[in-house]
Amino acid sequence: MANYTAADIKELRERTGAGMMDVKKALDEANGDAEKAIEIIRIKGLKGATKREGRSTAEGLVAAQVVEGKIGYLVEVNCETDFVAKSDKFIQLANKVLETAVASGSGDLETVLAADVEGKKLADYVIEEGAVLGEKIVVRRTARVEGAAVEAYLHKTSKDLPAQVGVLIAVDADSDAARSVAHDVAVHTAAMAPTYLSREEVPADLVENERRIAEETARAEGKPEAAMTKIVEGRLTGFFKEGVLVDQAFAKDAKKSVGAVLKEANANATAFVRFRVGA
Repeated sequence: MANYTAADIKELRERTGAGMMDVKKALDEANGDAEKAIEIIRIKGLKGATKREGRSTAEGLVAAQVVEGKIGYLVEVNCETDFVAKSDKFIQLANKVLETAVASGSGDLETVLAADVEGKKLADYVIEEGAVLGEKIVVRRTARVEGAAVEAYLHKTSKDLPAQVGVLIAVDADSDAARSVAHDVAVHTAAMAPTYLSREEVPADLVENERRIAEETARAEGKPEAAMTKIVEGRLTGFFKEGVLVDQAFAKDAKKSVGAVLKEANANATAFVRFRVGA
C-alpha cells in the first residue's frame, strides 16, 4: 500500500487543483512521493491536452495591477469549472499571467502570450499548468491603459469565487480629488457596463441606425411631424445615456452624469477597459 494519508491527498489537491482520483492514482504510482506525484499529474495532463481543446472555458477570473499610479494592466484568464477557478493553483497562474503582462509592458494579447516565463513562452507555460489542473486554461484577453492617473477596480459576483469583473479607468489629472472620483467611476463602470467612453467613439453607422429606428418608431406611434426632429434627437440622447460612460447617470448620484462628476474634480476620463468573465 502506498505511503500517504488523507491529509496528503488534500494537500496535493490544493497544490495542483487536480481531481481526487487523479491525485490518488498519482500518489499510488509515486509511492507517496508528493513531488513525483505532481510530475505524474503534469505528464498525464499534457497527454490529455489535445482532448481538452474543444472544451468550453466559461469560468475564470480577472486580475489587475496599476504601476506607479499611471499605467494599468488587466487580464482575463478562463477555465472550465468554478472549482478550478477558486483553487490556489489557478489563482497563482492568473497572477503569473498578470505579472508577465506588466513585465512585457504591453496590452496586446499575442505579445503577452509570446513573452518569456521561466525560459518558455507564456502560452506554453499556461498549457503546462493547465495539464496539472486537468482543465483547458485560456488567457482570453489583456489590456493596458495609461493616463495622468489610473484606477483599477475588481468586483466579485460571488463571495466564493475570485473577481469576475475588472475595470481600469484613466483620467487626465493627478490629484487626490481626481483619483477619488476615478475610483468611484471605476466602480460605476463595473456595475453599469458602458460600451463607449464618449459619443465620438460610437461608430457613425450605429448612430445613424439608431436615429433611423427612433424616427420609424416615432412615425409608427403617430407622433406629429413638426416635433419629429426633437423626438428623434431625444431618443438618440437616451441611447447615448445608456451606452456611453460620460453620459450615463452616475451610480452614486443619478442627478449628475459621470462626465459632470469628473469635471467637478477638474478631470476628464481619457480611457477605460471593462472585462467580465465570459462576457
